[in-house]
Amino acid sequence: MTAKPLTPAALKDLIISDGELALIDLREEGTFGDGHLLFAVPLPLSRLELRASDLLPRLGVPIVLCAGGDDGDLIERGTKRLARFGYSDISFLDGGLDAWAAAGFEVFTGVNVPSKAFGEFIELWYDTPHIPPKELQAMQDRGDNMVIVDSRPMVEFENMSIPGGIDVPGAELVLRIHDIAPDAETTVVVNCAGRTRSIIGAQSLINAGIPNKVVALENGTMGWHLAGLKVDQGKTDSFPEVSEQGLEKAKACAARAGEKFKVSVIDKATLDQWRGDDTRSLYVLDVRDGKEFEAGHLADAKPAPGGQLVQATDRYVAVRGARLVLVDDNGVRATMSASWLNQLGWTDVHVLDDALASGTLVKGPHKPEIFGLDDAAPQTIGAKDLAAMMVGGGAIVVDLTDSREHRKRHIPASRFAIRANLPGNLAGNLAAIPEAAKIVLTSPDGVLAKVAAADAALSGRDVLVLDGGTDAWGEADLPLATGFKDNLDDPVDVWYRPYDLEEGNEAAMKTYLGWEVDLTHQVERDGTSDFRDFGAASVAARGT
Repeated sequence: MTAKPLTPAALKDLIISDGELALIDLREEGTFGDGHLLFAVPLPLSRLELRASDLLPRLGVPIVLCAGGDDGDLIERGTKRLARFGYSDISFLDGGLDAWAAAGFEVFTGVNVPSKAFGEFIELWYDTPHIPPKELQAMQDRGDNMVIVDSRPMVEFENMSIPGGIDVPGAELVLRIHDIAPDAETTVVVNCAGRTRSIIGAQSLINAGIPNKVVALENGTMGWHLAGLKVDQGKTDSFPEVSEQGLEKAKACAARAGEKFKVSVIDKATLDQWRGDDTRSLYVLDVRDGKEFEAGHLADAKPAPGGQLVQATDRYVAVRGARLVLVDDNGVRATMSASWLNQLGWTDVHVLDDALASGTLVKGPHKPEIFGLDDAAPQTIGAKDLAAMMVGGGAIVVDLTDSREHRKRHIPASRFAIRANLPGNLAGNLAAIPEAAKIVLTSPDGVLAKVAAADAALSGRDVLVLDGGTDAWGEADLPLATGFKDNLDDPVDVWYRPYDLEEGNEAAMKTYLGWEVDLTHQVERDGTSDFRDFGAASVAARGT
């Protein structure tokens, strides 16, 4: 298959049309973060087999590939791979990002930009109240009647949190707040790492009509740190179980928000009909906590914890104009998430009524379809055999995990590499990989290593795959290392957040917070968004 070229102007017309469109950027996330189209979804060629099925559930969906101005090879390889998976309608942005910019259109930096920009619009539209870090510290010192709820996932909370805070990810706020702060006189302070989830979290509680005073912590934990205040690390304080009384209050709150923001509720028969409609892309998204999902979920549902679904919609949904059905156990989290997606500009969002009773539940983690995995038959090696082979220099391990994870945990002496750069980063690199050594690919669970083995074999070297990946190495009680050195590629595969940096993070934090605030002006200039204000004066970014 040969992809069809599109001019920047033609692509912009497609973006603002009402039809479905998957605008896919094939570059690594770090490179993507240096510049991209507003609604481009990062789906790196390196992980296309792993993520395409979840992000692009309909094979006939119109796909437009984009990359940098000189990434023709990336477009060609991506087109061939997607066509092999069965996708049939593939175009590409002719001239790439360079042509888009030359046409006078906006180029955005960072990741999850639509959601980040949306948060700034929400603060402007609703005048979401906020509190400066030093004022919050003074409230704590006085012993004021207050709670601090952190609207991020636990893994982020553990990394850095406000002293005294508890972890309550965004979609959980309306469900849990009545048990966390049963006294209407308790002030509720919502924070995140920066701005977006603080604003959205605080406004969620306000929209739901809880009686408490609610404020967002200005600039979140980064603002707290920049104010010279101490942050906690390693904390795991979390929300309590929902009481019967708390649940009834939460349902009433969610019903108010659902009515205000015109949330649609459907039954199982409607969903079954949509499941059979091959003219539309359908996403069934379970917005509950990950442990709840694993305890039992609908067979075709994918995990998308509500706070993160709103914060980073492009991690879960790649098709603009798609049909979204949200699932939970009692409607609260699904309704609140749908209320925000409606405001974000998604026009076909629905909550499944009595969702968990609508079909047989499947236990365990989500198992995405991995394209090409059944056809991959590389030679494998067990962890202990690999350890023995490495002792004599008979094997060099090449780690295809992302660079952030490689820094945290990797097989000693393994070398980080970007899969999309195979086999070029292997061939001829005798200083890093002696000619006599076998190349052994690994990834966290070994799956990416398996599908990448054919690419690596094009180097002409002997290539094996570690059976079970780095997880199996750890389970065999073999040593693991940290750090980042002697690698085959630069770490451009990940967009590093300011608090990921080891040095100069204060300057990076200030730059990041300023970037978030400035997004509203850039989005207005871009003219392709359709955020919706459900207040008295309807405001839409498109065309303003």
